[in-house]
Amino acid sequence: MRLPSKVAVITGAGSGMGKAMALLFAQEGAKVVCADRSGKEEEVAASIGDAAVAVHVDVAVSADVQRMINTAVIRFGRLDILCNNAGFGGRTMPLAEHTEDNFDNVLAVNLKGVFLGMKYGIEAMLRTGGGSIVNTASAAALVGWKGHGVYAAAKGGVIQMTKCAALDYAEQGIRVNAFCPGTTWTGLVKASSEHSLPHPGTPVPPGTPMARWGLATELASAALFLASDESSFITGVALPVDGGYVVG
Repeated sequence: MRLPSKVAVITGAGSGMGKAMALLFAQEGAKVVCADRSGKEEEVAASIGDAAVAVHVDVAVSADVQRMINTAVIRFGRLDILCNNAGFGGRTMPLAEHTEDNFDNVLAVNLKGVFLGMKYGIEAMLRTGGGSIVNTASAAALVGWKGHGVYAAAKGGVIQMTKCAALDYAEQGIRVNAFCPGTTWTGLVKASSEHSLPHPGTPVPPGTPMARWGLATELASAALFLASDESSFITGVALPVDGGYVVG
């Protein structure tokens, strides 16, 4: 197993990539705190069993995030891995049509949530000698996506915060990395509510050289690599996992 005796906190663990991460990390030997605000985190934790606990968390609320990190420490004794995965796309429209409320909501979850996770997660990791942080960014942070200016700004901020934190804690045993999903078949895709995998005839995402959708399990595998000791000499990267989108 690749995460034996490790303790991981995963936000957005109720569905999609977060759920895939929680299941894979547990399979690889980790104890997992499944954090989400949807209520589905309970089902995911229950499917894992004694190696998991569910926490209802709004990642944009400082007290919730502190409670999430404390749950890992109290229940499992430490924090080794933090996956700041919770996020949402917000409305798609030209930049000037976004409202201030939409801007604030998108940045609160996608950027402030990552900041709060790292702030309190790093404090816990420093007490036990280090750890690995994996932040979910987006291919939208690397190239322009029409209609996604606010979301792209938030995810671009995630990448820069990842790089800076990696430098801040490189000598203290904490690695901080991000991965950048391309078009992935998760809850952000409306049809995924009816089909767990792309069904025959599903249109292929434009601009993806591999000419198919990414799967939540594939993104979880990238997160596992960055979280595990297999990437022990890697910090500060923003790894595209996008079927070649940012290359093409």
